Amino acid sequence: MRILVCIKQVIDTGARLTIKDGRVEGDALPRVLNPYDEFALEEAIRIKEADADTTVTVLTLGPEKFRDTLRTGLAMGADEAVHLLDPAFERLDSLGVAHALAQAAGKVGFDLILCGRQAVDDDMAQVGPALSVFLDIPCLTMVTKLEFAGDKQSATVTRQVEGGAEVYRLALPCLLTCQKGLNEPRLPSLKGIMKAKKKEIRVWDAAAIGFDAATYGAGANRVREVELTPPPARPKGVMLEGTPQEASAELVRILRDERKVI
Repeated sequence: MRILVCIKQVIDTGARLTIKDGRVEGDALPRVLNPYDEFALEEAIRIKEADADTTVTVLTLGPEKFRDTLRTGLAMGADEAVHLLDPAFERLDSLGVAHALAQAAGKVGFDLILCGRQAVDDDMAQVGPALSVFLDIPCLTMVTKLEFAGDKQSATVTRQVEGGAEVYRLALPCLLTCQKGLNEPRLPSLKGIMKAKKKEIRVWDAAAIGFDAATYGAGANRVREVELTPPPARPKGVMLEGTPQEASAELVRILRDERKVI
């Protein structure tokens, strides 16, 4: 089985963000593998460990520094890595990213594609489903359990829904986006880190994958980021004094006259 895992590098969620001129100043901030992508990568590696004929390829699109994330994927146990690197890929919206990944996926080859549920930086959750549309394969999101049939031609997939779960049977190839609860991602071992340093990372530009910049490049973005602003500062809390009746009356007055919520 050929498993393709799409991963992304994101700013560490514990980092303190600074916004300047409507953009996050993130060049100096620590970066990590997107947490939801860790579940996808861990699941791929577990499938490989259970089936020696399985190969795992990690794929990312982004600037030069994203190569560190590919090294992390290799250190965790992936066999190969592909980096989509080209100025033409800068500032793409979700549809443009999905198109580029689809072009690369067709070149790599796959039986199963695993993605994270969403990236924690933009929270769009659009690339995985859009990628499946470009590739014309079935897609299920928010996956928390995956079991293959004996012939590896189909899988029973459990996905999280509000208040419970849904179970589907899908034929391969298919695309799944992975959710917390699917597994517990491992940490890269020292041996894995040393081996990853020696592995070749294939780098493909826009021409190598046949990227359609006129239709899906940044100039054709359907979604445009206009400006980012921090949330408004919280006002100082108010302590209400007096009897419960007096405090309740004052609370109602504040909500009605000052906050305008009732």
